[in-house]
Amino acid sequence: MITPIYVALLAILFLFLSFKTIKVRKRLQIGVGTGDNPELLRAMRVHANFSEYVPITLILILSVELLKGHFILVHCLGTALLIGRVLHAYGVSQIKENLKFRVSGMLLTFSTMLVSIISILYLSIF
Repeated sequence: MITPIYVALLAILFLFLSFKTIKVRKRLQIGVGTGDNPELLRAMRVHANFSEYVPITLILILSVELLKGHFILVHCLGTALLIGRVLHAYGVSQIKENLKFRVSGMLLTFSTMLVSIISILYLSIF
């Protein structure tokens, strides 16, 4: 099985983003919400965006693997998702945001989803 490797690597990134958000909360002494603080809002959105996209994309990648998609394809999908999420998290977490990182991260994530969807449909039909 290949997908569990990427599940573990992405879980490490999720923990990192969680701890980063907690650290900002602790420093600013904001227990709930954002306290209208832009730094905390950014940390929360990076974390939330990860939570919104990664689970469904991992399910798609796992589906490709379970349908006997080529192992190189599965590795490419997992690697693209991992790199995409790192780029996105880095880009959005910057106060002076460089949109290249954010856009590249989302393009990699969306591409991973789209290639996975097409692969699943192809592998299921043919």
